[in-house]
Amino acid sequence: MSLEQEISRRKTFGIISHPDAGKTTLTEKLLLFGGAIQEAGAVKSNKIKKGATSDFMEIERQRGISVATSVLAFDYRNKKINILDTPGHKDFAEDTFRTLTAVDSVIVVIDVAKGVEEQTIKLVEVCRMRNIPMLVFINKMDREGKDAFDLLDEVELKLNLRVTPLSWPIGIGSTFKGIYNIWEKNIQLFSNENKQKISEAIAFGNLEDPELETIIGETYAGDLRNEIELISEVYPSFSHEDYLEGHLQPVFFGSALNNFGVRELLNAFVDIAPQPQPKETDTRLVIPTDNTFTGFVFKIHANMDPKHRDRLAFIKIVSGKFERNKNYHHVRLDKNLKFSSPNAFFADKKEVVDESFAGDIVGLHDTGNFRIGDTLTEGENMSFKGIPSFSPEHFRYINNADPMKSKQLEKGIDQLMDEGVAQLFTLEMNNRKIIGTVGALQYEVIQYRLEHEYGAKATYEPISIHKACWVEVEDERSEEFQEFKRVKQRYLAYDKFKQLVFLADSSFTIQMTQEKYPSVKLHFVSEF
Repeated sequence: MSLEQEISRRKTFGIISHPDAGKTTLTEKLLLFGGAIQEAGAVKSNKIKKGATSDFMEIERQRGISVATSVLAFDYRNKKINILDTPGHKDFAEDTFRTLTAVDSVIVVIDVAKGVEEQTIKLVEVCRMRNIPMLVFINKMDREGKDAFDLLDEVELKLNLRVTPLSWPIGIGSTFKGIYNIWEKNIQLFSNENKQKISEAIAFGNLEDPELETIIGETYAGDLRNEIELISEVYPSFSHEDYLEGHLQPVFFGSALNNFGVRELLNAFVDIAPQPQPKETDTRLVIPTDNTFTGFVFKIHANMDPKHRDRLAFIKIVSGKFERNKNYHHVRLDKNLKFSSPNAFFADKKEVVDESFAGDIVGLHDTGNFRIGDTLTEGENMSFKGIPSFSPEHFRYINNADPMKSKQLEKGIDQLMDEGVAQLFTLEMNNRKIIGTVGALQYEVIQYRLEHEYGAKATYEPISIHKACWVEVEDERSEEFQEFKRVKQRYLAYDKFKQLVFLADSSFTIQMTQEKYPSVKLHFVSEF
């Protein structure tokens, strides 16, 4: 196959939603249809002891939530599909924001009973900012919930999307009969028996067919005809171009847990989702079919395999072909590296691959060379844009609880911060270390992982900081900047990349500081 053909086969997407809407379960079922697993495990079910394939960290299995983005790949209808299942919990939102830099499209999962929730709103905003094409999957149709039309209104209003249904539910909750697939014009009937396996659909070219009454009963047949007619009058018809530009969002209904409506989603996805897209760097726009390889690190994950203390850098390939044992240029360190065992992923199973193409995600074993946002090329000097660090919301001093283990603690903190689990600030005055996170749950994860993966014990101590502001100044020798440094000395720290950060204790302080020192600019995002 030529490079162009290989790349056009690829579809890379992320799944986003509020916690508990059923992302991880949907991921499992997509793998089931892709033939990657024979039997899917739901996150909550105790009967199936396997647990979900994509939650591989010990702490995820204990809590029943995803705390790290996992990468899964499978082949379906001659397409190579890469899924990034992201954490929904808001304490891990930063991981999700970064993952969105590596996907070409997104599936938004919404719970039929709860409708649009706060975390979904934030994530969809990020997708809208970047014009990422979105599909909406309304999940848990076999439970009592909101009316389908009401849900579509809510999605339009709260998420500011323009929707068009490509499948439609027949009944809901206890009266849920099945789904009419508008995209392929067929009906799939719901049977409770085979939750883990896959049932067949009945083709229906024409809804006027009297056969419909025999299958779903008179009332439902009448309702379905009226609703489909209403849909064609109220909602725009599907336009592929509008979808790719991020102006129109197709909606599917189903129940991931009961394997329902998932195949419709996958089939339509394979037909319409975009192939790998161009990406902007600081020097030029990179086209996926360029002959030279380029890629960037969007995630680092240490100790995926507890038996080997390994660290993997996840690379999104933006253009060309990545080959094993070939020298590539690490732009930030200005040195060449080669990789003897690049991994492709199937949840916690990894395989060594000889070559990967634009659109794929590869895992490279890392001995400390990588940090998030690094660019790899075949020698060209450029960096990909748009992988920011946000100002944390929570701050605490971190203290060593076991003086004998200070080396382990230092190594542990260093590696966890490279992963982007949290941010580290070192006070200029006394070198005390402060950890900033997006959510409070992160502190538990850090403590747990320091102890179980590095054998180090740490304690926290509260500190009142409102925001971390990255400092930008035109002339470091100016009197104003020197005075700023002298007056604010107690609140100045350096982040991991040795950038100066001002730790402000309130929004009032930030305002006063900006008025008093106009030449000192303060930013809430590290990438400026």
